[in-house]
Amino acid sequence: MSYKQFIYWWQKSLPPILVRAVVIICLTVGVLGILGSTAPMSNAQLVSTTKRIQDKQTPLKSTSLNATVYHSPDCNCCGGWIDHLKAQGFQITDFSTPDIETVKQKYNVPDNLSSCHTAIVNGYVIEGHVPADDIKRLLQEKPNVTGLSVPQMPVGTPGMEMGDRKDPFSVLSFDSKGSVAVFNKYPSS
Repeated sequence: MSYKQFIYWWQKSLPPILVRAVVIICLTVGVLGILGSTAPMSNAQLVSTTKRIQDKQTPLKSTSLNATVYHSPDCNCCGGWIDHLKAQGFQITDFSTPDIETVKQKYNVPDNLSSCHTAIVNGYVIEGHVPADDIKRLLQEKPNVTGLSVPQMPVGTPGMEMGDRKDPFSVLSFDSKGSVAVFNKYPSS
């Protein structure tokens, strides 16, 4: 059984809250870094660079950058993502809640797109470690979607830095009808 098949089986076999708890524990002790991971998406052509996540600040005209972030008090990586947003000009309202699953249900985050925190930015749902540039692009383009997600917690996304290691990942858009599309892709380093 490959690592990717194991992760798929693991996520489908265990309750989502247990999966999240185990992932957080693994990240805390560094096991995920030792075991390695594979990209959660296909090997489609990658069109952007991970370096852009931390270095580039996309200008945004006449749109307030206010984010309400809900996260578990036990999660350490959410603070790193919040710091990333602040550095990109976002004003943050931070809510620590032991019942993050209720927040995800309230905002209709699909289970397969969930991550460790949920944010609301100008009515859009932002799930997981979505780079600030992608949120700004969402606010500029205003597509008819519910929001954006970076499923799971890929190494190298904002708040999930582990030295020079950066796994490839995709930012996905999703809507209320269950449609999911690739919004942006980032390669590994």
